[in-house]
Amino acid sequence: MRWSQLRRLAISLPLAILAAVLLVGINEAGYNRSRDALDNLSHIHNARASLSMLLQNMLDAETGMRGYLLTNDERYLEPYEKAVSSVNGNLDNLRNVFLSSPADLETFAPLSRQVARKLSEMELSLRLYRQGNEEAWRFVMFTDLGKENMDAIRAYSQTLMESTTERSRVSQSNIEQSLLLSRIGIATVTVIGLLAFYMYLRQAHSLQASNEREQELQRDERLRLEELVRERTATLTELANHLQQVREDERGHLARELHDELGALLTAAKLDVARLKSRIDMSAPEISERVQHLIEALNSGIALKRRIIEDLRPSSLANLGLITSLEILTREFAQRSNIEVEANLEQVDLSETTQLTVYRIVQESLTNIGKYAKAKHAVVTVHNYPTYVAVQIQDDGEGFETGTVRLNSHGLAGMRHRVEAAGGRLTVASEVGKGTTISAVIPLTAVTPSIA
Repeated sequence: MRWSQLRRLAISLPLAILAAVLLVGINEAGYNRSRDALDNLSHIHNARASLSMLLQNMLDAETGMRGYLLTNDERYLEPYEKAVSSVNGNLDNLRNVFLSSPADLETFAPLSRQVARKLSEMELSLRLYRQGNEEAWRFVMFTDLGKENMDAIRAYSQTLMESTTERSRVSQSNIEQSLLLSRIGIATVTVIGLLAFYMYLRQAHSLQASNEREQELQRDERLRLEELVRERTATLTELANHLQQVREDERGHLARELHDELGALLTAAKLDVARLKSRIDMSAPEISERVQHLIEALNSGIALKRRIIEDLRPSSLANLGLITSLEILTREFAQRSNIEVEANLEQVDLSETTQLTVYRIVQESLTNIGKYAKAKHAVVTVHNYPTYVAVQIQDDGEGFETGTVRLNSHGLAGMRHRVEAAGGRLTVASEVGKGTTISAVIPLTAVTPSIA
C-alpha cells in the first residue's frame, strides 16, 4: 500500500470511528429519555383508564342498586355486585400507579375514602331494604349525602385527570426534545459520516477490480460445482431406478419360485395326507385330531404362500386390472387389521408400470397405517382427471409432526421416488391427533418410468 493510501486511511478511519461513537451516544441519550417519557405516558394512560373505569363502576353500582330498590327486580343486583367487586381492583391499580407521584397520591387518599363511603351508603340502603325498613332506606336513598359523595368522587377524579394530563404534556414535551436532539445529532454525524464515506470510496475503488476478478473466479467455480452436482444427481437417480427395477425383478422371480416350487410341495403334501387319510383308521380320536391339524396347517401354509406371492407381485394386477386389485388389497387389509377401509375408485387407463406404482403407493400406505397410525378408519381414493390421476390415502390415526420426520427415509422415500419417476408429485400432510393424508398426482402424459 502506497503512502498516500495510508495517509487517507489514517484520516478517514478516525473520522468514521468518531461518527460512530457520536451516533451511538446520541441514540442512547435519545432512547433513554424517550423510554422514560414513554414509561411515564404508559403509567398516565393506565391511571386515566383506571379512573374512568372507577367512575363507570361507581355509576353502574349506584344505577343497579337504585333499580333494585325501586323495582325489587333481582336482575339489577347483577351489575351492582359486579361493579362493587371491580371497584377494589380499580383502587389497587390506581394506588400502584400513583406510588411514584406523591402529589397524586395525596389526592388519591380522599378519593379512596369517598369511594368507601359511597359503597357503605349503598350497602346500608340495600341492607335496610332487605330488612323491610322502607322509611330508613328511602331516607338514605333520597338524601343529598349520596350526591355529595359522588360529586366529591368526580371532583377528586377530575383533579387526578388534570394532573395526569399535565404529566402527559410534560412527557410529550420530553419526547419532542429528545427527537429534536436526535435530529440535530444525526444530521451532524451524517455530515461527518459522508466525509468519511467519501474518503473510503476513493480507497475502495482500487479494490473493485480485484473483487470483480475474485467474483468471476468464484462464479466459475460455482458453475463447475453445480454441473458436478447435476451429474452426481443424475447418476444417483439412475442407480435408484436400477435398484428399484432389480428389487421388482427379484420380487417377481421369488413370487414365481414360491408359486411353482413351494406350491407344488404343499399341494403334493396335501394329496399325500388325503391318501393317508383314506388308508388309516380315523376312528381313533388322537389320529383324527392329528390328521385334521395337519390338513389345517397345510391349508394355512397354502394361504400364507398365496398372500406372500400377492405381496411380492400381485397377480391380480395383470389379470384383473388396477381397480379390482386395489379393491382386493383394501378388503384383505381391512380383514387382517380390523380397520374400516372405504375405497372410492374410478377406472383409469395407465401403463403397467404406472399401475404398479399406484398399487405400491396404496400398499405401502396401508402397511404404515396398520403398523403406526392406530387408526379406526381409512379412505383410499383414485380419481381420473383429463390430464392426471390423483391418488389419496387418508386415515384418522394419531398423525405426526411432518417437520420431525425425514421424508427422504424408509417407506416414504420409496413412494416419493416411484411417483417422481412417473413424473408426478407426492405430498404428505399430517398433524398430531388429526390423522395423515398421503396424496400423489401422476400425469397421464408423463413419460413411462424405467422402474417397475
